Formats: sequence, structure tokens, C-alpha cells
Amino acid sequence: MRRKLEADLLAWRASKSRRPVLLFGARQVGKTHLLREFGRTSYDNVAYLNLETSRLATEYFADDISPRTLVPLLEAEIGVPIVPGHTLLILDEIQSSPRALTALKYFAEAAPEYHVAAAGSLLGVAVNRESQSYPVGNVVPLTLHPLDFEEFLWALGEERLADQIRTAFAAAEPLPIALHERALSLYRRYLVIGGMPRGVVEYTDSGSLLGVADIQRGVLHDYTADMVKCATAAEGVKIRAAYDSLPAQLAKDNHKFQYKLATRGGTAAIFGPAIDWLVYAGIALRCDRVTVGRVPLAAYRDLTGFKLYMGDVGLLGLASGMPSSVVLAGGSEMAFLGALTENYVAQALAANLVPRHYWASDGRAEVDFLIQAEDRLIPVEVKAGSRTRSRSLGVFTEQFEVAYSVRLSTKNFGYENAILSVPLYAAFCLTPVQLRNR
Repeated sequence: MRRKLEADLLAWRASKSRRPVLLFGARQVGKTHLLREFGRTSYDNVAYLNLETSRLATEYFADDISPRTLVPLLEAEIGVPIVPGHTLLILDEIQSSPRALTALKYFAEAAPEYHVAAAGSLLGVAVNRESQSYPVGNVVPLTLHPLDFEEFLWALGEERLADQIRTAFAAAEPLPIALHERALSLYRRYLVIGGMPRGVVEYTDSGSLLGVADIQRGVLHDYTADMVKCATAAEGVKIRAAYDSLPAQLAKDNHKFQYKLATRGGTAAIFGPAIDWLVYAGIALRCDRVTVGRVPLAAYRDLTGFKLYMGDVGLLGLASGMPSSVVLAGGSEMAFLGALTENYVAQALAANLVPRHYWASDGRAEVDFLIQAEDRLIPVEVKAGSRTRSRSLGVFTEQFEVAYSVRLSTKNFGYENAILSVPLYAAFCLTPVQLRNR
């Protein structure tokens, strides 16, 4: 399965000043598979060690964690020679051993000739709780997200369609209607399937959606198990309550996170750490409100108002009970489809490493997303269907200076009245570089 992060890994392999890779990402987004495939295709051999399941892993990193001491021990345990430049050493679930995380510093400083890649499904949580173990400045941090829609097209053998979408976006010219309709149909399937690799593989292998829901239930079960396993009992209850409330949070007209929807009497003091856990674990995406539509966005954040999306749109559809038949038919009359669509866009921005921000004005108007493209600010409005009339974008552009706006909907590409019309299936094109160069 082709992933965009492969290009970053290849660039890392070719680097002369190499530091270990530290791969973040939620459980089951394909981190281990990506590293193993990268090792298989780019190295003579792969030395793989799971630090969560290895009985002796803790002992290896208990004392001397210099590469000179560690490498022979790891070779004996794995049964593979670790040859500089020819072997990819993969340390999986590295969050299980803070000392192993610290050891990456010594590989960077004393033995950069070794090619080391580490990953962990709860690495973000561990790093933020055990900050003293994080080898600051001595690793190359990368994050793997669920497949975005472009990667989904690649998995389906639709590389040509993905290229045509990018070309149409750059030119702001409509796709031929037959291609537009095909892309919309595949986009709706993506809303149901989402970007979890096992679900995508199930669909590509069988051509059926029936087995995808079972895989999604398994992913949600694993997430719940992590909440219980990796937190105290009291913390786990709060984390699960916050996560389970996300469909209800997004069903509201105002998607701002409300603690009372997680539990009666809920407050920021009660649920703040739980929300941080969900974000650090990569299974929720935070979108901060800004009070002023100016650059830099981070300077105008209002931390009391934020939205929280699920990390994968397919999981949101399952958790909400949204009928897949309605999504596939493009039933924009069902209100929750708007929330599903907005979650899809938040996921696309996250995959492009775009910070999520939105703007709201005293309950009078709200712009779904704001993207900072260097010195430009691009407001982005999201519509689930083809009805695109809205006053919020007008209110924002009257109050703040913008070069142009983006409206995502089921309409084809186009440009009129300083509004760039972008079909929802092209959300993967929304990067600061692409938007700044228009």
C-alpha cells in the first residue's frame, strides 16, 4: 500500500547527517507495515524488535545504552546482523521503554552510521508524560495518519484520477463531468470506509463494504483497551467519556466541544487531561478557535473554544450509527452528513500537517477552517452538498482582508467572485504551499 510518508523515509535514508526516525501515529494506521516495507525495499535486511512484547527488552536498556553495548545484544535477540548502511533497525512500541527512547540520542550522537527507526501507537502520550526521556534535537519526528483520499485512490488503482484532480485544482478548471461524478462516488465510499489501512485492504480485496464495519469495530475496541490500559481507572473513564461524546458534539449546530455532553457537570478541569490524551494518542483532532482573522493565527487562539474531531471519518460514521446507504447516496438532507463532511476535511488537513483553526463571531457567523499560507490567510467553508449559499464567509471577508476564499462542496472546480470552488474529493490538495502559490 503506497503511502506519502515513503518519500520522507527515502530522503532520510539518503541524508548524510542521519538521526533516528521517530514515527508517531495512532494505533492501526500502518506504522509497522510502513517501516517493514521500507526496510524490505530499501535495505539488505531488517532487524525488528517489539519492545512491548519482547521479554528481555527492558533488561537490554536497563544499564549501558550506548550503541556499542546495545547493538550486540539486539543482534543476539533478533537474530539478524545489524550492519551500518545495510540494515534498518526498527524499535516498535518504543513508548514501552523510556530508556530505549533515551538511547536514540546516543545513536544520533555516537553512531549515526546505524539506520534506526522507532515507532509507537501511544508514543505521543508517552512523550508528553515522560518529557525527560524525549531526545530533543536528536531524532527526526514523523507522523503517520490514516490514508487520506489521495492514498485511498492509489490503493484502488486510481492513480490517474488522483493526478487529474491535482491538475484541475492547480488550474481551477472543471473536471469532465464523468470524472467529476466518478470522483464524488469514490469520495462517498471513502466517507464510509475511512482511512484505516485494514479497512481499505478489506474493501480492495473483497469489493464489499460488509467486512469493513467489523474491522472498524475492532479498531474502536483497541482504542478503548488502550484507554483502560494506559491510564488510571479514573483517567480511563474520563478519556472514554470524552471520546464517546464526539458524535454528539459534532451533531450540534455549534460544534464547539461542550464538557456537559461528556458527563453531567463536566468542566475543563475535569476533562482537560482526557482531551489531551486523545489528541496525543492521535485518535482525536483538535481545531482551535481564533478571535481575529489575521496572521499569525496562533497569536489569536481562544483556548476556551475548540472543536474535537475523530481521527478517522470512517470510525466517526460507525460510532454515530450513520447509515452507509445514506452516505453513498449523497443524502445531504441528513443533518449529520455535514458533521461527517467537516470531520473528513479536518482529517485531510491533519494529513497535510496543516494546523486546524476556525473563526466564530459571537454566535453570528462561523468559518469552518482558516489556513495560514505564509503571509496569507485563506478561509475555508465546507458544504456537504451542492447548496453553497452562506453568509458566514461574507461576514468574515468583509471584516478581514483576504486574497480569496475556498469553498468545498460537491460542485466542480471553478473560480468566481474571489471564491475558489473545490470539490470535496480534492481536499487533499489544500496545503499552504499550494494555496500561497495561486
